[in-house]
Amino acid sequence: MKSGRKLRLLLVDDHALVREGIRSSLVHFSSVKPVGEAANGKEALRKCKELRPDVVLMDLNMPEMNGLEATPLIREKFPETKIIVLTVHDSKEYIFKILRAGAHGYVLKDTSPEELVRAIESVARGGAFFSPAVSNILLQDFVRASNRAEMVQENELSGREQEVLRSIAQGKTTKEVATELNLSARTVETYRVRLKRKLNARNVAELLNHARKRQLL
Repeated sequence: MKSGRKLRLLLVDDHALVREGIRSSLVHFSSVKPVGEAANGKEALRKCKELRPDVVLMDLNMPEMNGLEATPLIREKFPETKIIVLTVHDSKEYIFKILRAGAHGYVLKDTSPEELVRAIESVARGGAFFSPAVSNILLQDFVRASNRAEMVQENELSGREQEVLRSIAQGKTTKEVATELNLSARTVETYRVRLKRKLNARNVAELLNHARKRQLL
């Protein structure tokens, strides 16, 4: 983006009143210039070819071709053009679908004109922008995914734990396992406790049963 040049904006929404409202709300901002409008995804593609906007402000639900369908096509044909989805939908399903489609930002329609301009400027500089509510949804999903990954990692068996488990399955005593693996008896007992905890077992029988169910033996 050249310094001092206004960002060329294409407004895409099937409601003329919405487009007019957005245009009016941006009139006092010197960094952004609406250069065209489209009522659906097909028209947006034609306008992108004609106007080469810096940023497309895209609704999701539109006739003929919706925003989810139009976004990857615009990204493919006009890679320099950035896309911000402007929608009422704040569900995780919509958010992840449009991000996978290639959108650079996701802004809710109750946002302020100032925040909308920040979003436009941010994506034009090569960044990304999400309304606070959307950011919160993404953060919550990330935290849940991280917790699941940590739980899986915590329940995974180390190489030594697998060796001890196989020895237990062969009916060897703690002393025999210690001698075989060159460990102290106390260390082997520690491994036994860890294995029971990781496999949620109260005794050796349950340990071996759970291990077979998880195909660890």
